[in-house]
Amino acid sequence: MDRLALERFQRETSRARSLQKLRALRDQVNEEFGRRLLFAEALEWNREVNEYHDALIRRVIVLSEERLKEEWGKAAPLPYAFLLFGSGGRGEQTLWSDQDNGLIYADPSSAEQRLEADRYFAELAARITEGLEAVGYPPCHGQVICTNKQWRKPLEDYRRMANEWMREPDWEHVRYLLITVDARSVYGDEALRCALIEEIYRYTAAQPAMLEHMLRNTLHHKVSIGVFGQLIKERYGEDAGGVDVKYGAYIPIVNGIRLLAVEAGSRRSSTEERIQALIAGGHVPEEIGQDWLEALTLALKLRSMTPYQLEEGRYVTRGKLTADQLTKERVTELKQCLRIGTDLQKYVRKNIPKEINKG
Repeated sequence: MDRLALERFQRETSRARSLQKLRALRDQVNEEFGRRLLFAEALEWNREVNEYHDALIRRVIVLSEERLKEEWGKAAPLPYAFLLFGSGGRGEQTLWSDQDNGLIYADPSSAEQRLEADRYFAELAARITEGLEAVGYPPCHGQVICTNKQWRKPLEDYRRMANEWMREPDWEHVRYLLITVDARSVYGDEALRCALIEEIYRYTAAQPAMLEHMLRNTLHHKVSIGVFGQLIKERYGEDAGGVDVKYGAYIPIVNGIRLLAVEAGSRRSSTEERIQALIAGGHVPEEIGQDWLEALTLALKLRSMTPYQLEEGRYVTRGKLTADQLTKERVTELKQCLRIGTDLQKYVRKNIPKEINKG
């Protein structure tokens, strides 16, 4: 999509007065971006896709606020921020990503204000979630979503929860920590997100052993390439003969980069910006960092080529390239991506323990 067309869609989105109009715009945009994928530079294409996701999500939030004010006669009782996690937090959503989000608000000054805030933000979260579903975003299967009280609370409660995770770093708690590190504020008071993220970075800097717990989670997903350089393909079911691009290529890359960024103290949330910061800060040789950017570019492109379908009006995908899509060109790109991903995991496995020992 050319820049003028994207800006036009963003303007129309910002003026839309109904979810039906937003849904029609989203369907148009998805078609436009889908046609352009094979001819675009992958990182730039990804940035533009996520600019539009942000605009769409913001408009759903604004409409939800306005309708709640019309019905209840009052606005939000406290400053708040709407957070995106997962690929949304990293600014790497595909055209069919689901909802991974949360809501954080300022600490209430009294028990009465807390009750008022809890009631208001629970209702706002429900309306935002319904609105996002109406424009095609399915809810997160893992319940990382603002309608879940775990991901909708005041800043102090979020801080307390993060510290509990860090004091008891079992597998699930570390998984939640890493999800939180990817958080990005798409609407509202950015200072609330920053305060939460700083809690995690301060603790990790003071307790480098925390990185060891993060390392185990980070390396959980293996790159989908065998010891002899062959692709590891799906063996059964409707995806037989295909390759899991999401969990076999993309996730291992972004997980490895995220941990290196945490160790380096980089507060960036996008994988591209994290790599650039690691290079600029001298934390990784430029040649290696450029290889990681190449792998990320390929992973984003290939992940965006996976088939999708509409289920109950929502965009969904299994994140896998089909056997028919594995042309000679695609296989070459995929193997290059996976080879670099394997090297990245080796780099992380070798270097993170070194930094722990230094600490």
